[in-house]
Amino acid sequence: MARMLALIGSGIGSMVGWWLGSRVGLMTGFFLSTVGAGVGLYYGAKFAREMLP
Repeated sequence: MARMLALIGSGIGSMVGWWLGSRVGLMTGFFLSTVGAGVGLYYGAKFAREMLP
């Protein structure tokens, strides 16, 4: 379950990063999507650690 929450977090972070970056340009969207995936992965795993027994 923890891995699934980390995967969901990375997907959401990636989508948000792409949405923000694609307004500027293609490479900015790609870069922010990658950064957003990493941030989402971190916070998804952190959420799973804190909320799951």
